[in-house]
Amino acid sequence: MGNPKGFLEIKRKEAGYRPVRDRIGDFGEVEQTLNLEDRIDQASRCMDCGIPFCHWACPTSSKIPEWQDAIYRENWEEAAKILQSTNSFPEFTGRVCPAPCEKSCVLSLHNSPVTIRENEASVIEKAFDYGYIKARPVTKRTGKKVAVIGSGPAGLSVADLLNQAGHSVTVYERDDAIGGLLRYGIPDFKLDKYVIDRRLELFIEEGIVFKTNQDVGVNISFSDLEKEYDAICLAIGAMKPRDLPIKGRDLKGVHFAMDFLKQQNKVVRGDEYSKQERISAKGKNVVVIGGGDTGSDCVGTSVRQKAKSVTQIELMPKPPEQREEQNPWPYWPDTLRTSSSHMEGCKRRWSLSSKQFKGEDGQVNELEIVQLDWTRGSNGQYQMKEIAGTEEILEADLVLLAMGFVHPVHEGLVNELNIELDSRGNIKTDISGKTSNEKVYCCGDATTGASLVVRALDSGRKTAHSIHKQLIK
Repeated sequence: MGNPKGFLEIKRKEAGYRPVRDRIGDFGEVEQTLNLEDRIDQASRCMDCGIPFCHWACPTSSKIPEWQDAIYRENWEEAAKILQSTNSFPEFTGRVCPAPCEKSCVLSLHNSPVTIRENEASVIEKAFDYGYIKARPVTKRTGKKVAVIGSGPAGLSVADLLNQAGHSVTVYERDDAIGGLLRYGIPDFKLDKYVIDRRLELFIEEGIVFKTNQDVGVNISFSDLEKEYDAICLAIGAMKPRDLPIKGRDLKGVHFAMDFLKQQNKVVRGDEYSKQERISAKGKNVVVIGGGDTGSDCVGTSVRQKAKSVTQIELMPKPPEQREEQNPWPYWPDTLRTSSSHMEGCKRRWSLSSKQFKGEDGQVNELEIVQLDWTRGSNGQYQMKEIAGTEEILEADLVLLAMGFVHPVHEGLVNELNIELDSRGNIKTDISGKTSNEKVYCCGDATTGASLVVRALDSGRKTAHSIHKQLIK
């Protein structure tokens, strides 16, 4: 604890975002950075609590007070070592994590938590700048071979730890580039892809083999992999999108959010599409259905594509501005979240149900909605009821379905494996991450359903430890 009075003397100061008029003209990262003096001051606000609730709330159990103190002492190498002892990729979480640690910081009692996420990003970037992050080539191999299927945060975490343990690791990715959700699900204005590529260069130097355009279960047989490898880990995510099967769903201009976001990320890197292939918001009235992070990303992307208007609608009621009595600190606050994308120009509405899409000549141009009344039933669960006479028509030349994901894609690999699934369609595992196939492990969203990047990478780390124990028996 570098400054015992830091939390009393220094106010929370966020780096903030680039001006709206500047950032909506490109896909560069929107978040700014603080100068060195301010960053050290912000780290000094950590109280080194006797019971660090931030540590409890972080899925990786990050040793937050320890590396805040290292920042205060300007020992960036020590801070990076402590940070990376529980988190394989602070450069990812430091940019895209919703920071449950901050929500549980004791200073959140006064709505002024330590800027933990920003501090995290600063630590790892300083470590890269000063050359502390280097490739660690493995000098001795165990002779064991592991295949990791999927290269998102969970898959990369598994590959990293098992490779460092001396096992020979090959990562199979069905897309044309490594990164999974990080590469194609998160816009460049939140996570510039050079951040992924920088880490991949280290992995390749360390001996991890990456194979792209390899859709296991479709163009490559799982049975062939099973013969070749001593263990296999599925890190395929939960990429089956929740659909909206209402009248007019087959009209042109109604797309899943991930198709829209993935295409734009490819355009940013230089890919080209024909006019017929391109999903563009330019000059259109855009309606985003779904109020979560994916919906927010669609909003920001639509604004940058020069949409005529952007409206985001949500089925659930509008969350409260502040914590309510039944949602106390240090638990995650079920409160209204406003992203940088929302600040760029968007109309947000809640408690709305989509009735039907309407269009002309096969192209959507309207969405019929109705307002909902939410009440809590005798069992404590919320129930919704349409309010008669509140039907309304929204102009909608482009509709983006961002209502979340239901479970992993079953077609192909999961069906071929014939492994046990849970009641929600996720891959069932035991506490070690092992599936009903003794040789196959699974981690990340494929086992839990769609969740946070930080949870996925932590799941990958834990599963890697389990696989390692099995391999060295």
